[in-house]
Amino acid sequence: MADLILHHYPTSPFAEKIRLVLGYKKLAWKSVIIPMIMPKPDVVALTGGYRKTPILQIGADIYCDTALICDVLEHLQPEPSLYPEPSKGMGRTLAQWADTTLFWTAMAYNFQPPGVAQVFAHAPPEAAKAFAEDRQAMRQGMPRMPAADAAAAYKSYLRRMSDMLDEWPFLLGSLPSAADFAAYHPLWFTRTRTPAMAGILNATPAVLTWMDRMAAIGHANFETFSATDAIAVAAAATPAPLHDDIFQDEHGISLGSQVTINSENFGLEPTQGELIAATRMHYTLRRADQRAGTVHVHFPRVGYILKKAQA
Repeated sequence: MADLILHHYPTSPFAEKIRLVLGYKKLAWKSVIIPMIMPKPDVVALTGGYRKTPILQIGADIYCDTALICDVLEHLQPEPSLYPEPSKGMGRTLAQWADTTLFWTAMAYNFQPPGVAQVFAHAPPEAAKAFAEDRQAMRQGMPRMPAADAAAAYKSYLRRMSDMLDEWPFLLGSLPSAADFAAYHPLWFTRTRTPAMAGILNATPAVLTWMDRMAAIGHANFETFSATDAIAVAAAATPAPLHDDIFQDEHGISLGSQVTINSENFGLEPTQGELIAATRMHYTLRRADQRAGTVHVHFPRVGYILKKAQA
């Protein structure tokens, strides 16, 4: 198996989700640290536009979005499974809720003035302003939940999670699932990056104990790797052959067409390329970059918008 290269930064909550999944599956990986904000020329060389964190690189194959990355890692290392039966569908559904509703609620709560002060405590004054402007550009009009409403909702969600942990050590049973990794990372940010806001967790001690279990999984073995070397790996590699999955067309766009793909609500920068796969679960674009060579960039279907590229 080719090296797993994770492009991330240490304080990214979604990257923490994947770092823990790698730890759970005991997969060795290479760590490429990327900027928190644009510009991200080395990331864009691989993705063609997508700029959210993290991305997973395996040779000349680039996987975007943590939901798809989880599926890729599950395929590479089926045990222990992220989707244990009999709650496979529930695990996926709960993970999607956690990656969206729970995440945005937690972030709206975390980024109140005391939390912001801690996130940027050791950064120059202009860093907070640059971060805010970068994330505002990614939001492109997406409304932010008011802090008071976020606090009320966050408390409710924590109580619901606590109820799920009454009988089991993890959210859906005796073993972690994709739902646990997705629900953990926004709470991890509250606890570790904005501890001034972490008192909200104290009312649900079962959740805190569960968080300790999740943190104990760790990040497995990894080594540092440079972005330059990662791009060289892509340039020297050939994308993996595609599986003979059935073409699923809901757009009237044929394979071989030039298309764009972008997130539906955050980080809307499009990636353009040749559509070479549109399966039940994902899209694949072939694109060429002067530095990275020919790469296949993969996206999940859920949460992404496919359009025919304008001539």
